[in-house]
Amino acid sequence: MGLEEAKQEQNRLYNIMIIIGIVFVSFNLRPGITSVGPLFGMIREDLSLASWGAGLLTSLPLLAFALISPIAPTLGRRLSNERAILVGLFFLVIGIGVRSISWIVFLFFGTFLVGLGIAICNVLLPGFIKEKYPLKVALMTGVYSTMMSVFAASASGLSIPFAVDFQMGWQVALLVWGLPAIIAIVVWIYLDKHKKSKEKVEMRYITPSSKGGMWKSPLAWQIALFMGLQSTMFYVTISWLPEILTDYGVSLVTAGWFVSLAQFIGLPASFIVPIIAGKFASQRLLVTVLSIMMISGFTGLWLGSSTWMLIICITLIGISLSGNFALALTFLGLRARTSTDAAELSGMAQSIGYLLAAVGPFAIGLLFDITQTWEIPLIVLICNVGVMYIFGLFAGRNKYVLD
Repeated sequence: MGLEEAKQEQNRLYNIMIIIGIVFVSFNLRPGITSVGPLFGMIREDLSLASWGAGLLTSLPLLAFALISPIAPTLGRRLSNERAILVGLFFLVIGIGVRSISWIVFLFFGTFLVGLGIAICNVLLPGFIKEKYPLKVALMTGVYSTMMSVFAASASGLSIPFAVDFQMGWQVALLVWGLPAIIAIVVWIYLDKHKKSKEKVEMRYITPSSKGGMWKSPLAWQIALFMGLQSTMFYVTISWLPEILTDYGVSLVTAGWFVSLAQFIGLPASFIVPIIAGKFASQRLLVTVLSIMMISGFTGLWLGSSTWMLIICITLIGISLSGNFALALTFLGLRARTSTDAAELSGMAQSIGYLLAAVGPFAIGLLFDITQTWEIPLIVLICNVGVMYIFGLFAGRNKYVLD
């Protein structure tokens, strides 16, 4: 094999490893969180944990997201995206290991580290995709958002079987999700070792306003608030949909399957929505369709409780939740000219987004405690979708941040 052929072969391998790396990072962006919820009861009983403490296990990673997201782009610039994502994966593995120790302090500290690691990868992956696939942002976003959703739903469904059916206990059932992160570390060590410098053409678009100017951009704020409100809808749904359904007389087991249905039925939307979004200069029509579906789903949940009504509503909710999430991620690449801007926008949007998401489940739970009915919280959620729709219309315009 000649020198030129060897170089081409190495380039092909590198390009394949980039795709594998993106996929394996996406595998790890949700299971560290979604695997915990089904095990709340076992953890609470084993560690004599109060209900608020169990709820904190969901809020802690989201607070970590909000804390580290603005810092992650700086980390990516100083270390390179590849090396910074590696740091995030190491934090994730350490966090998963630490929280599996049956001491409350380790449980909470490990959970925070999990959130820290996921946040770094969350923020930098859109910028990495923008850098490596500037003309295929929508397609690659569809791939990674779909993989993320598959593993998120799988982690929710497999936690109890791992813990009970395979007699692993909650500790090992949580520890299992460190394996995909370890594999991802191996792949990203390769990518870091063989990384290529950014193409110089990107530097034409970098202006002094890129540093810190993102927080002054109206379009960036509109994207951030759209992401925050859709994240709130997702985490409120994951947290409280089982309680809403059981209040309607659905068994706990069936309610759990309904939650899984909402996640799995949205998988096609996770892949298709970014591709559709990438084919149009404006995404306003897409925002409108997804918002109508979400409002219809929650309105139906508010008005009726028959089995068929619940199935239809949860189907609409599942598709719209996945679609809006994928669209929010797509905005991070489509509305930025460069990978640097995409990382900055991602950091800002996810910081604001997950801060809102951390408050959402608590606020809805508090509203239920005050009213003792799910009707008022559901009306509030419907109104939340209306506000989200307005920011989505602004975010869907054919514009770039920092222009």
